[in-house]
Amino acid sequence: MSTEPAHAHAPHPGDHAHDAHHAHDASGHGHADAAPSPPDPRRWTGLALICTAQFMLILDVTVVNVALPSIAADLGLARSALTWVVTAYTLCFGGLMLLGGRLADGLGARRTLLAGLALFTAASLACGLAPDAATLLAGRIAQGVGAALLSPAALSLVTTTFHGAERAKALGVWAALGGSGSAAGVLLGGALTAGPGWAWVFYVNVPVGLALLAALPAVVPARAARPPRGLDVPGALLVTAATGALVYGLVRAGDTGWTSAPALLPLLGSLVLYGLFAAVERASRAPLMDLRMFARRPVVAGAVLMLVATALLISFFFLGSVQLQHLYGFDALRTGLVFLPVAVTTAAGAHLGARLVGRVGSRACAAGGLAIAALGCAPLPFLTAASDPWTTILPALSVAASGLGAVFVTATTTALGMIDPHEAGLASGIVNTFHEVGGSIGVAVVSTLAATSLTATGTLSGYRTAFTALAATAAATALLSLTLVPRGKPHTTGVPHAH
Repeated sequence: MSTEPAHAHAPHPGDHAHDAHHAHDASGHGHADAAPSPPDPRRWTGLALICTAQFMLILDVTVVNVALPSIAADLGLARSALTWVVTAYTLCFGGLMLLGGRLADGLGARRTLLAGLALFTAASLACGLAPDAATLLAGRIAQGVGAALLSPAALSLVTTTFHGAERAKALGVWAALGGSGSAAGVLLGGALTAGPGWAWVFYVNVPVGLALLAALPAVVPARAARPPRGLDVPGALLVTAATGALVYGLVRAGDTGWTSAPALLPLLGSLVLYGLFAAVERASRAPLMDLRMFARRPVVAGAVLMLVATALLISFFFLGSVQLQHLYGFDALRTGLVFLPVAVTTAAGAHLGARLVGRVGSRACAAGGLAIAALGCAPLPFLTAASDPWTTILPALSVAASGLGAVFVTATTTALGMIDPHEAGLASGIVNTFHEVGGSIGVAVVSTLAATSLTATGTLSGYRTAFTALAATAAATALLSLTLVPRGKPHTTGVPHAH
């Protein structure tokens, strides 16, 4: 809402593409080139269980967005705390994902997956039981850490378990999680919030997680772990802290102003922390992120496209969910129904983008997708309190999301399909990190821009400002992509991925 994609976050809503070009996990190491072992008869059952675990991670982005107004009312959350309910999860997911990939290498993918799943399940229970904002946010942070362990380990298991034509099929199943996860999230979030209550958007993970913890060891064999080259824990903590400071400063700006000390100091602090992160990565023998990859134009283009597309999509879910319920009086279930077509059109756009990018090239696909997103979003600043959401918000966001779906695929195919295959794992890790971080930054920015409407029910000015900024961002990035994205057609051997 994510939402890695992920979230995916696809919508993340997971609707984006991952590295199936080579079998690499998020740490950037390849596992696909080892000699294939005899097929394990339990492999398809294992795939179903692994994909179910990944599905929960995608679900937890969009499922929470629809429940936000109910959570805020029950726990008395202010605008800033409400923003952190979304961003705390995606921030930790994105910031620690590369470290999770390294741990999967060093400790074993199955062991890391089970540890991440156990933490995610326990954290989901804590979120559902949360009596106050502090407990809920602590639970969301723990969910993000669990997701960062689970997701790269899950993909690593998929790519090492299957070979040849079977791997393509398995990765196709993995890819399908994006759109379906985000679509299910908005519908399930609405149904649960309108029914037994918002706590059940978290409780629903508990029985599923426990069942998976019991079943996975029986069908997913343990494999020998490779000795780790080193765990760059300082790097992971620095990049997460830097992004956290950036998000905090952006959120505080909505309360105290952009030039106030409470906003400027965290923003300046984030720059210092990012500088320290770069210094640590250059000095490390086993860096978390190879900064030399940012000298590669396709990787930079893919990262920027993924950051902007995810920020836009997660912002649509966040703003739209609150606007529909606060301004137009929708209940959670009707809100979920409005966003169901949005999630579906994102997946449809990703499918179309996957077909077009190899024909018209990355540049045209990126610029076209972002232009569609800008045009779709353009009517939203002109809504009035008398507007019918079914004939205004729904078609506008559906059109915008279809364009972003194509951008998600373009981002990954550009980063992975225009560089050497042996660098695909490194590029994949960077693009996935920018995906999760994009969701956090996007929600923080629109929360600040829409502060007047989020704190005063019935006020439209904040929504108008935020939606204007989103349309302008999409249009500006469409123009930027005409020079930033390399000419030519990428090797489209990758498939869309879930998170």
